[in-house]
Amino acid sequence: MNKKLLLAAMLLGAGLSALAIGPATEPGKKFVYKQSAGAPQDMEVYFPPDWKAGGPKVPGVLLFHGGSWVGGTLDQFRNAAHYFASRGLVAATANYRMLKKGAGKNSHGVIESKRVCLTDAKSALRWFKQHADELGLDPQRVIIGGGSAGGHLAVLATLNPGLNDPNDPKDFDTSVAAYVLFNPAFSPQDSADAEVDVLKQLKVPFAPAIMFFGTQDTWKPGADAALKRLKELGNTTTELWLAEGEKHSFFNKQPWQDVTLAAADKFLVERGLLKGQCTLTPPAGGEKLIKAP
Repeated sequence: MNKKLLLAAMLLGAGLSALAIGPATEPGKKFVYKQSAGAPQDMEVYFPPDWKAGGPKVPGVLLFHGGSWVGGTLDQFRNAAHYFASRGLVAATANYRMLKKGAGKNSHGVIESKRVCLTDAKSALRWFKQHADELGLDPQRVIIGGGSAGGHLAVLATLNPGLNDPNDPKDFDTSVAAYVLFNPAFSPQDSADAEVDVLKQLKVPFAPAIMFFGTQDTWKPGADAALKRLKELGNTTTELWLAEGEKHSFFNKQPWQDVTLAAADKFLVERGLLKGQCTLTPPAGGEKLIKAP
C-alpha cells in the first residue's frame, strides 16, 4: 500500500470520517512527520466535524508551541487546534527537536537550539503540505502560527531559505496564506545570526498576519521592531492587538485564550480562510484587545 492510501486508511480506521472530538484537551490524531537525531517528531491533527476522506479540501492551520527553544509540549495549542477544527479547518500542532537547556551557543552567540528547531519547523510545514490530499486540506491555504518561540519559528520557517533538512521533499515550499502569532519571541540578540533573525529575513510580499501581545510583555519591543520593518517595506496587512497590563504568555489563560482565538477567527474570516460566525462567548468580565495603530 502506498503512503497516501496508508495514511487515508489510518484516518478512516481512527473513526475520523465523522470526527467528534472529545474534551478540548484531548490529543488529535498523532503522526510522526520525521525522525530528528534518531527521535520521532510528532504532529497532532484535528479534523472538522464533517471531515471525510476524499471530501472537499479546506484551509489548514499549523501551530508550534513555545518553550524558549528548549522546552514546551503539544498541549499548549490543543484547545486552539480543537477550536479551529470545529470551525472547519484541518488543524495541527507539532513538536520539534530541542537541545538541552544550557547546551551552548553557536559561533554567532545565539543558542544553537534555534537553528535545530527551525529545521524541524520547516519539515513539519512541508509534511503538512505533502499530505494535503490525505488530510483534506488545501496546500495553498495553509495558516501558520505559534506562541513565543513557536511564533518565532513559524515566521522564519516561511521566510528563511536556509537550514533545510536534506531529507525533506523539495517539491513543497514553505509559503503560507496567513500567520496567527501569539507573542512571538523576536530577540535583538538574534541579529548576530542572520539565519534566526526575523528582522534580517523579513521581506514582501508577507502574508497577512495577526499578532497578540500583552502591553507589559518584555518581548514586545522585538515585535514592534518587526512591525516597523514591515511598514518600511510597504506591508499593510499585519495587525498587532494588545491586552492592557498583561505579560508574556497571557494567551494561555482564560479569558484571554478565548479572546485571542475570537480575534484570530475574525481575522481569518475577513481573509476568506474561515466562514460563518465565531462560536466563542465574549468574557463576562468584558476583557478585550486593543488594536495598535
